[in-house]
Amino acid sequence: MRIMPGAMLGVLGGGQLGRMFVMAAQQMGYRVTVLDPLSDSPAGRTADNFICADYADQSALEKLSSQCVAITTEFENIPANSLRKLAKSCAVSPDAYSVSIAQNRIAEKQFLSTNGFAIAPFAVIQQQDDFATQDVADLLPGILKVSQFGYDGKGQKSAADESELLVAYAQLNHSVCVLEKFMSLKSELSVVVARGRDGELKTFPVSENQHVNGILDISVVPARISQELAEQAQAIACKIAEKLDYQGVLCVEFFVLQNDELLINEIAPRPHNSGHYSINACVTSQFEQQVRTLCGLPLGATTQHSAAVMVNLLGDLWQNGAPDWNLILRNPSAKLHLYGKTEARPGRKMGHYTVLSTDTGKALQQAIAIKKQLEHN
Repeated sequence: MRIMPGAMLGVLGGGQLGRMFVMAAQQMGYRVTVLDPLSDSPAGRTADNFICADYADQSALEKLSSQCVAITTEFENIPANSLRKLAKSCAVSPDAYSVSIAQNRIAEKQFLSTNGFAIAPFAVIQQQDDFATQDVADLLPGILKVSQFGYDGKGQKSAADESELLVAYAQLNHSVCVLEKFMSLKSELSVVVARGRDGELKTFPVSENQHVNGILDISVVPARISQELAEQAQAIACKIAEKLDYQGVLCVEFFVLQNDELLINEIAPRPHNSGHYSINACVTSQFEQQVRTLCGLPLGATTQHSAAVMVNLLGDLWQNGAPDWNLILRNPSAKLHLYGKTEARPGRKMGHYTVLSTDTGKALQQAIAIKKQLEHN
């Protein structure tokens, strides 16, 4: 069944990803109801209807499902049980199974390793005694990550040796964790893939990502890698979507080792920060693709018509008031996106800008020049 424009869609989550989904859906003629616990959420203020409630609030979920014919999510930390409940009365994408895997690092790594996908060596740490019973020495130096609710560098600590590991574990409140071996990286990549109800697959061009303090800073697209490596990353992303029997938009993040071997870092069952360039640089954005997969429509073309470099705008830039947006807007090939957040905090994603060009090098040069001006203004 195809859900046609005019229908009411739902989204769980009121942040910028939800906001951009709402805008894409409205552009296509759909109406959208947002459910989020924050009364002043960016997506909630953009949507046709807004329900302010917790994601596990049963009466709110019933209200949402009564209004909507199909519901999607903005991020992976939605309770899987809420998705199961909603799926009884309307179409839900992504499904509870996929979300339950992506929201838990242990389940995610076990799914990937069981299905033959290459990942960094790791160990599950349920309690402090596990440091003694498992051979953690082979995983050091490493990164200790909480199994749930970690994002943008939060909920993780690096450790060079076993003494630092114990300190890191205490700093993470003795939570259930995954210890990953630190790998010497050549670069980091990501692939956004969409899979329709009928199994149709479309991948976006590969993004080359640079992080600062665990937060995505810059994405360069297309990635400055060989065509062979790009095709390999896209093929792996498609295989993961098929193994999950996934419907929707999925992002797969990769580590590239010095020998060009690809390891999967993590998966995200939703549009991704590194795919924001697609709004301006591709025939179909990742958010329009999310609408299409949710509604059972044919997938849009993912052809990239311009080289693009996307730069995140974090709350740190607001220390002395709003940045001088003329630094971006005076560049005729730069596109500014602000998320409508009312409070700027260090490390908080407030927006992004994308610089377009016929050449990746030129786009990167201009994007870096703007970034330096913003930081020193």
